[in-house]
Amino acid sequence: MRAPILLPTLVAIAALAGFAVRGGIAGAQTATPAPALSSDNSHGFVSATRFGQRDGGQLYAAICAGCHMPNGRGAVGAGLYPPLAGNAKLEASAYPIHVVVNGLRGMPGFATQLDDEQIAAVVNWVRTNLGNTYSADPARAEDVRAARQ
Repeated sequence: MRAPILLPTLVAIAALAGFAVRGGIAGAQTATPAPALSSDNSHGFVSATRFGQRDGGQLYAAICAGCHMPNGRGAVGAGLYPPLAGNAKLEASAYPIHVVVNGLRGMPGFATQLDDEQIAAVVNWVRTNLGNTYSADPARAEDVRAARQ
C-alpha cells in the first residue's frame, strides 16, 4: 500500500528541490556568478580569480579557515586537515607556495583561483601568524610565478 504513495511523494520532493535550486522559493539566495576569465600575460596562464581579497589574513579567513580552522589547528572529520599553527614545514616559503599552487593529498590547488600576489600574501600570513614566526625568506609573487611552471 505504501508504494503508490511513495512514488508521487518522491516526484513531488524532486520537483520542489529543482524549483528551489532554480531560485523559485521565496527568500532563496541566488549565487553570485564567478568573474570572467582574465588573461595575465606576465606568467602565461589564464586565471579565474574568484577571491577578491588581497590581504593574507582575509584570504586565510575566506579560503583556508574552513578546513584548517580559524585558529590554524586543523581538523579531522570528513577528511584530515593538517594544522598550520606551529607547523615546521612552513619554515621555507617554497613548500607552502607549492602546496597552495598545486594542492596536496586531497587539498585542491588554488592556481586558477588566486593570482601570484594573493598566494604570496596568504603564504606569508600563515608563516607569520597562527603561532608561526617564519618571517625570513618571505614568499614573493616571483616565487609563486616560478612554482606555476
